[in-house]
Amino acid sequence: WATLIGLVDGDRPILGLVGAPGLGERYEAVLGQGARLNGEPIRVSDERDLSEALMLSSGIKDWLDGPLAEPYRELARTAYRTRIFGDFWGHVLVARGAAEFMLEPSLRTWDFTAVQVVVEEAGGRMTTFEGDPPTDGGSVLTTNGLLHDEVLRRLRPGL
Repeated sequence: WATLIGLVDGDRPILGLVGAPGLGERYEAVLGQGARLNGEPIRVSDERDLSEALMLSSGIKDWLDGPLAEPYRELARTAYRTRIFGDFWGHVLVARGAAEFMLEPSLRTWDFTAVQVVVEEAGGRMTTFEGDPPTDGGSVLTTNGLLHDEVLRRLRPGL
């Protein structure tokens, strides 16, 4: 679990704090100032090859049926490894370079605003599955930035 605090100016998240006391971790980022874990700078991975990427996603039940089931399976087949984590944890793992991308079919504003700043200030990208800015209750794709367009392209057949 984590405490997430985000500050938004208009539609743009500009500050993110993610405190995970059970893990002894605190992530922080301010627009234009980089991202940190426990005070130390963090960066996304530089992996460009999907077959070498660690793919994270929300619970498997979200992916068993519906239009995204086959694109999800294809991504899982192509990625080097897959793991299931929800909400903040998967996204900050991408931000700190421990994974390359995280998929969530539905996420609330309070679950992505703080981590969005951390991810983007660490060099990553966060959008909906359509490539638009995240919205309340919409899908969220978080990547190291280098794999973002490829993952979006692979999700498109299900959209």
